[in-house]
Amino acid sequence: MKLYSLSILYKGATKANLLKAAYDLSSFSFFQRSSVQEFMTFTSALIVERTSQGSRASVKEQEYLCHVYVRNDNLGAVVIADTEYPQRVCFTLLDKVLEEFSRQVDSIDWPSGNPETINYKALDIHLSKYQNPREADAMSKVQAELDETKIILHNTMESLLERGEKLDDLVAKSEHLGNQSKAFYKTARKQNSCCEIM
Repeated sequence: MKLYSLSILYKGATKANLLKAAYDLSSFSFFQRSSVQEFMTFTSALIVERTSQGSRASVKEQEYLCHVYVRNDNLGAVVIADTEYPQRVCFTLLDKVLEEFSRQVDSIDWPSGNPETINYKALDIHLSKYQNPREADAMSKVQAELDETKIILHNTMESLLERGEKLDDLVAKSEHLGNQSKAFYKTARKQNSCCEIM
């Protein structure tokens, strides 16, 4: 599970304007990184331009999923992740980033802003924090803990069943032993009865 790009854009009348972006391209070779970054920037802008206000969408592009959210005020964000990354966590990240950005950056700067003029430093932090969705998202963390608990409980039940089967064998043997003991007792009693002194 990996996040590659997190971008904030303003959806203008004709085109989307990139306001700020963060990238994690460490999984690509050094010589591919600039091309991959340009492709991700272009794809993010295109997706925002084609997404209507107040809507969310996920678009599959080769082995990547591009999750987009464009708010009613035309502020949009795109996260590009691999196909394994949980969709719900992506949209949680987009909500959080857009809310934080709109509080820190004045809306007057959105239509004309660019990555150099916009003062918002948290994108890189969010991108690195959300690389592990279990740590970043409380719901995913709880789900992972539940999955681990299920595995432990399942293993415990298996061991209980194994122990139960062993106990059943012991009970069966003890019943068998009990019958043998009763027979031995009766035989011993008969043997001892002939030697009684009156």
